[in-house]
Amino acid sequence: MIRIPIMRGVIERRILASYRIEPTCAAQLLPAPFRPHLINGYAVAGICLIRLGAVRPRWAPKFLGVRSENAAHRIAVEWDSNGQLKHGVYIPRRDTSSRLNALVGGRLFPGVHHHAHFDVTESADRLAVSLKSDDAQVEVRITGRLANPTEPWPTHSVFANLTQASSFFEAGSLGYSDTRQAGRYDGLELCCEKWKVERLAVDEIHSSYFQNPKRFPEGSVHFDHALLMRNVQHEWHGRTEICCPANKANRADI
Repeated sequence: MIRIPIMRGVIERRILASYRIEPTCAAQLLPAPFRPHLINGYAVAGICLIRLGAVRPRWAPKFLGVRSENAAHRIAVEWDSNGQLKHGVYIPRRDTSSRLNALVGGRLFPGVHHHAHFDVTESADRLAVSLKSDDAQVEVRITGRLANPTEPWPTHSVFANLTQASSFFEAGSLGYSDTRQAGRYDGLELCCEKWKVERLAVDEIHSSYFQNPKRFPEGSVHFDHALLMRNVQHEWHGRTEICCPANKANRADI
């Protein structure tokens, strides 16, 4: 794959909807060399629903940038590299509203992208985002409101508070995605100029991935919390790919 240039843009809106999962279930979804990154005895996974604006090579003027709605199913992972423990996310599935992204993803830039239709309704304090992929493999729906800072953090969460959750996801900025070649994973790192998240109080959430009983037996997965980011300048940096024998790749799982 051609090494992409550094891409720059604006995260106009990003929802991080997270689930806590029994470690054995999460481990079954991960190809080598990845292992679940556990927090208080649970694996952490979720859906990133992100609208990107003005995305273009770093050297290009802003007016040449493109805008798109995107979704990534993610599992927090750890792995060993040259004797060091690494942390990030494994991304088994990416979906996008952009026909261009779907066409060249996994060829000219990291990660295979599937085309999907997105519906978004939002105001200053309320959000509703849904998507359905063209191949009918993924369906997501989430509605919620910006939580009041005085509202208590969910007692069931694996994280103690918003600050701890924010730090965890800020550190997990490096993602590895499935490619068109089994056992090879494209690396992409999100670099934000200023990291700031708020809590999104969720009224409704549906995920065809996390609510599939064949993948997650009853009681093995629970919604944990959701975070919201808005209007963040950022860059995408391509990172060295990981190659491993395709011993338990899960492309058929989603």
